[in-house]
Amino acid sequence: MQRIDRRIGLLFAAFVVLLGVASLRAAYLGVFRSSALSSFATNQAVDTKVIPAVRGTITARGGQVLALSESADEVVADPYLISNAQAQARELAPLLGMSVPRVLAGLTTPNKGYVPLAYDVPSANATKIMELHINGISDSPVEQRVYPLGDTAAQVVGWVNGAGQGASGVEYVFNHALSGRAGLTRIINAGNQQPIGVDTIRRMRPGATLTLTLSLPLQQEVEKVLAETAAQYHTQSETAIVTNPQNGQILADANWPSVNANDIGATPAANTEDESVDLSYEPGSTFKAVTVSGGLMDHTITPTTIIHEPPYLDPYGIQISDAEVHGYVNYSVAQILKYSSNIGADLIAQRDGPDNGAIRFNYWMRRFGFGRPTGVALNGESAGVLPALANYSGLTMYNLPFGQGEEVTPMQMVQLYDTVADGGIRRTPQLIYAINHHRVPTPKGTRVITPQVASEVRVMMRGVLADGGTASGAQIPGYDLAGKTGTSQVVINGHYSNSLFDASFIGMVPASAPKLVVAVVVSGVDNYGGTVAGPAFQKIVGWAVPHFGINPCPGVCPASAFVPATPSKP
Repeated sequence: MQRIDRRIGLLFAAFVVLLGVASLRAAYLGVFRSSALSSFATNQAVDTKVIPAVRGTITARGGQVLALSESADEVVADPYLISNAQAQARELAPLLGMSVPRVLAGLTTPNKGYVPLAYDVPSANATKIMELHINGISDSPVEQRVYPLGDTAAQVVGWVNGAGQGASGVEYVFNHALSGRAGLTRIINAGNQQPIGVDTIRRMRPGATLTLTLSLPLQQEVEKVLAETAAQYHTQSETAIVTNPQNGQILADANWPSVNANDIGATPAANTEDESVDLSYEPGSTFKAVTVSGGLMDHTITPTTIIHEPPYLDPYGIQISDAEVHGYVNYSVAQILKYSSNIGADLIAQRDGPDNGAIRFNYWMRRFGFGRPTGVALNGESAGVLPALANYSGLTMYNLPFGQGEEVTPMQMVQLYDTVADGGIRRTPQLIYAINHHRVPTPKGTRVITPQVASEVRVMMRGVLADGGTASGAQIPGYDLAGKTGTSQVVINGHYSNSLFDASFIGMVPASAPKLVVAVVVSGVDNYGGTVAGPAFQKIVGWAVPHFGINPCPGVCPASAFVPATPSKP
């Protein structure tokens, strides 16, 4: 009996000890570990899910879609789990749009458990891939950026990289606005991991819709003209810009060679650049608009001022002549523009103060916006190159006035001619028309020259397209056109080429009250601006004027503007 009582006592004692240990454990967990355990329990019951934002759409001003996002999938392989790589590569290749050897290389990548096979796989194809039930193949939803019009305005719109971030063009400059903001959702799960509640922590905000100022029909027509010019003259590259000078809106920004934005990896890197802002070139005679405007503003010339020109200038033994050989002649300022006289441009600039007019000429170049980016909403914009005034040599003012020795971009030149066209007001070129359908205000302008001087320059530039002008072949009967040709030698290995040129033409219509400014710049051609770029200008203007319902010649269309058909002799 005593033995039984002893056993009961031992059992009771053991029970008390175990109860005490359990109580101490409970106290430890309840007091010292309660916070950690509560967090662990919460994590086991609550999941946080990121809701990716839908990237915004980019459209032309007419609503035509230039870029949008569609649902797609990323397909990933785990080579450690692949059992029959050869057979599975043959099954996957057509659904991935890839070659069998390329898929096989991904499936057999050594020492890796995560190998992305393809990005932007259409969702329908991804579903078929998962229905193959291949162990080691998985997918995850992503967005596919699509450019419905392929190469139309591709360098302007730009494209995104593999991570879905803007890599060029508008896609890059407005990446933050287009990206939107991802959402966060909290999912509460029951013990069996079945969701029993969903809370929105942060709502997903889709990316903004951007409407560009581009007119799609005009953009496509300009690209067509550039392609025709390339085929005829075997050019290296070309760019053309069309603007409304009254508000600075860019109606077309075209480049050749073209680029397929849906297959950017297959394009040479040089072709992906938008040369309207990236090309830095010597403008040639189109820059004479600065020379003449500055002289008119400083009252050293008038349109009818006679400049006595020798056959050539000979500073420091360097001969400077005109494209057309002549003897001693008397040219009016208007004739200097019409015949594109380099000698005349130099003599006009040198009238403008000490040091051959260097101080004032430097002022006017910078006043018109040269030497700095225009600020247009495109990435990679060059500031061009202007020599510092302190670095001018004795020859500098024999080169700059006719567009040699400085470097500019086509967009800077368009800004110059927009200024002349809009009565002397310089504006930042505008590419964004609206954000989320809210109009972007017209950029405020800065007065550079007076309305009278702007009008005088436009009137004189009519002569460039008149009989005997350097672009007489670009005239359209019944159209009041004004403009300027430009031809500059291409620099190769630090030396001017005698066979390759950058040829350009920039003009406006109607000259009396311009509604359009058109610039065409052709690089690496063996001909002059009036011959190559002038006809391209003519085609673009001839198409655009009726398209926009512009009266090409309000009032009486002048045949010329105080520009005699032939120069007077001294």
